[in-house]
Amino acid sequence: MSSESTEVWTGWYRDRSGAEAIVITADGRRVSTRIRGIEYAGASFAALCAAEEGGEALTGCVLEWDLPLPVVVDGGEQQATLSCLLTLGERVDLSLTLHYGGAAFESGIAGGDFDEALDRVRRQLPPGAEFARRLLHAAA
Repeated sequence: MSSESTEVWTGWYRDRSGAEAIVITADGRRVSTRIRGIEYAGASFAALCAAEEGGEALTGCVLEWDLPLPVVVDGGEQQATLSCLLTLGERVDLSLTLHYGGAAFESGIAGGDFDEALDRVRRQLPPGAEFARRLLHAAA
């Protein structure tokens, strides 16, 4: 994903008070979302903080979202969906699952490093398969 484009993904926010639908915006350098009327932004998902000065870090919750991530095989682009599950608490746990070609390719639980988790998924793809585009740099 280039730093000039902005992507919008829908998902869910959950904590002890319940769940609500959210919209996540990513421009290649920063991600942001609005939860219960508060804007959160950061250089990565794991670094989301309230946008106000000195804003608190987003914690004690789960974020879940899907995004299209086509796969290129033999020069042809095939549809795939990347499911993302991020737990923000005492630890940051990220799990990515790529649904492609009738199979699910999982990252396993990773710290908060989106690029590392995505690379784990990429290494499981069949020979010659590659993601059709780049996502966030250090996005978790």
